[in-house]
Amino acid sequence: MSNHLNDITLKIWRQAGPNERGRFETYLIDQISDEASFLEMLDILNERLITEGREPVTFDHDCREGICGTCSLMINGQAHGPQKSTATCQLHMRKFQSGDQIVIEPWRASAFPIIKDLMVNRSAFDRIIEAGGFITAPTGGAPDANLIPIPKPVSDAAMDSAECIGCGACVAACPNGAANLFTAAKISHLNLLPQGQAERYSRVEAMVETMDDYFGSCTNHGECEAACPKSISIDVIALMNKDYRKAKFKNRKTSARAD
Repeated sequence: MSNHLNDITLKIWRQAGPNERGRFETYLIDQISDEASFLEMLDILNERLITEGREPVTFDHDCREGICGTCSLMINGQAHGPQKSTATCQLHMRKFQSGDQIVIEPWRASAFPIIKDLMVNRSAFDRIIEAGGFITAPTGGAPDANLIPIPKPVSDAAMDSAECIGCGACVAACPNGAANLFTAAKISHLNLLPQGQAERYSRVEAMVETMDDYFGSCTNHGECEAACPKSISIDVIALMNKDYRKAKFKNRKTSARAD
């Protein structure tokens, strides 16, 4: 049997555009089922605002299944809210109580400029992927790929890294605005597998240096791992750094031979 929450105060960041001055606006909302997801609660708020002839709150969402990574919200100062290993769309109102005040903000990172209200531009992530987040080796169909022997610990580690949904919580939580967890996860899930070896060192060099153009530096605070909705370990950052050091040596030697 579901219960209802009453007297929930929402302090929501409102900003009409990237160059506009933003502000917090306060809304009081009642009769919210504790079985409703956080985004469903925002849907209900927007329906009420539209009914009143007011501007609805802009926020990002798509799959609502914890897969797409677009539901990027700071909730009471925590990326994706108070429930560990959970995307905002999977957070339910039962984590809150009647009378609570909930502060909702967009990601706060210079590399993610605000588009409107709670929606940010995360295209800097796309630039990192474009730099090397792919393979060119022809792998054929699924049966062909399955014929390649891969030790289970390696395949498990690659799949753990591939869980990254690119939401940006790691950047938003990092005091330095670093994207090392995201970049390392995208590098590791390719660099660990046989199919990714052809571009291994060119990939890590290109992606890390593209990352450095947009984001701050990692100083191992560990906030990224704590905020990640997929609980990706900061171990992947160590693997990335190791491959990057090797890449600077190997790529220099390859370039010298070509000359």
